[in-house]
Amino acid sequence: MTTNKLELAAQPAGWRDYLELCKPKVVALMLLTAVIGMCLATSGMVPLDILLFGNVGIGLCAASAAVINHIVDRRIDLLMARTHKRPVATGKVEPAAALAFALAIGVLGMTVLITMVNALTAWLTLASLVGYAVIYTSILKRATPQNIVIGGIAGAAPPLLGWTAVTGTFQGNALLLVLIIFAWTPPHFWALAIHRKDEYAKADIPMLPVTHGEQYTKLHIMLYTIVMFLVSLLPFLTGMSGLIYLTGATVLGLRFMYWTTVLYRGTRKHAAIKTFHYSITYLMLLFVVLLVDHYLPL
Repeated sequence: MTTNKLELAAQPAGWRDYLELCKPKVVALMLLTAVIGMCLATSGMVPLDILLFGNVGIGLCAASAAVINHIVDRRIDLLMARTHKRPVATGKVEPAAALAFALAIGVLGMTVLITMVNALTAWLTLASLVGYAVIYTSILKRATPQNIVIGGIAGAAPPLLGWTAVTGTFQGNALLLVLIIFAWTPPHFWALAIHRKDEYAKADIPMLPVTHGEQYTKLHIMLYTIVMFLVSLLPFLTGMSGLIYLTGATVLGLRFMYWTTVLYRGTRKHAAIKTFHYSITYLMLLFVVLLVDHYLPL
């Protein structure tokens, strides 16, 4: 244990440390897509109780999965500049305390979903939690460079959860939203993996740039971005959305392809992290445009 880690561990954990364990920015983006899934599931307004309790339950379960990620990755986190000050990694929050916290908020989230929303949404949320916290974080992340592709389905679930919270049923349009996020996940994470390639290698995590090289990864980022762009047009092609969405999806998607082309050519400094940052903006704005199109169709 380093001196820096000893100093951090000596400080008592506060509420901010437990909030950090929940990855609030990540959960906020997930909840945005869940809310939009709720809105798209109905032609009117989402019932207030579903809007409130659905997001509380989904958010608590997502936070629980995030805490488990901190616990499982605590040794890896110490080796990476982006994560070395995380509360569990530094010892500021003990793994046992973090696990108890994850269990408490996870059970609370499931209870809210089962009692106040519906059982389908609760079990799908649980499956998503297990998929991210156990299958991806504990197994796939360390086993294969395709970890992001295979594990991406868990992170793509929030709009489906929002949809089922309102309808209580599986519907094709909800799966289109899942497919968009699923196709978006590889270029999003692989761009970050290129930027953090040396750290992933040091931590012995088989991310694609580590196992197959940067240029191979850049090519696959471009290919997946093309797939993502085509998939993003499906809501318009199926009649789920109109011209506002088509225009927004086209502009946002072309901008994404611009950044992946820049990344592939290697013509701009720090292109990988800039592509990563744009990918977050892209997903947020794409779903906002979906929402605007839903309530202001042309």
